[in-house]
Amino acid sequence: MGYLVGVTVLWAFSFSLIGVYLAGQVDSYFAVLMRVGLAALVFLPFLRPRLLVGRQRLALMGLGAVQLGVMYIFFYQSFLLLSVPEVLLFTIFTPFYVTLLDDALFGRFTPFYLLTAALAVMGAAVIRYDGIDSGFWLGFLVVQGANFCFALGQVGYRRFSVTLPAELPRHSVFAWFYLGALIVALPAFALLGNAAALPSTTVHWGVLAWLGLVASGLGYFFWNLGATRVDAGALAIMNNALIPAGLVVNLVIWNRDADLVRLGLGGAIIVGSLVLNEWWLRRQAVTAV
Repeated sequence: MGYLVGVTVLWAFSFSLIGVYLAGQVDSYFAVLMRVGLAALVFLPFLRPRLLVGRQRLALMGLGAVQLGVMYIFFYQSFLLLSVPEVLLFTIFTPFYVTLLDDALFGRFTPFYLLTAALAVMGAAVIRYDGIDSGFWLGFLVVQGANFCFALGQVGYRRFSVTLPAELPRHSVFAWFYLGALIVALPAFALLGNAAALPSTTVHWGVLAWLGLVASGLGYFFWNLGATRVDAGALAIMNNALIPAGLVVNLVIWNRDADLVRLGLGGAIIVGSLVLNEWWLRRQAVTAV
């Protein structure tokens, strides 16, 4: 859980950095390419190719391609179809995908996880809901594509990790994850990117360097590592804990408008769902004894 909490704090700053310094100023596909490329550079020096066989390398690359590459393609396209509040609203369904995919990949069904995930979604909805208009169904499906890819990457890594020896240093193979994402990001920029909207200031480059080296490089490694050390219910909840964290950082540092009552109420619901999940796990452990 510590890894997930730490990355949540780290990513809470990323939302505002992107919104304030990059959105509408730097081509989004170039930003994705830079983030993925810099993240790969962080782990390439540690890469030990012989620690994984060919099939394992492809599996880890596939997870990176889905969780980062394809997810970002869906995510950025959604802003062409929906308003920002609509995109934010529709991302709150990620916990459902996390719980359902985790059960599917591990061959089980845990209804209680759906309950805690539903509570987390309720908390996020309280914070994010700003109303929607009638022409949103296509945009809704595109956002769900992004949500599904992000959830599949997390749960897929959980499943992949259990097939590896416990003593295998995960940082020695994680570069394959980013190389897989590069396979998607490079052609995406070549086909869809705008070369006239490249970074033009030191602030742009500085923010991209931080997002690539730290938020993406260290962030996704520790997030996926943390995903292997908690149950699916806690993982689903932590996906939506990013919402109030990002809003708090934005409010305190950049003084953006926020409804403090809704923020507090929604955050309390999300924390409550996490407490409920932990209580249920302790009860199950006692029952098993």
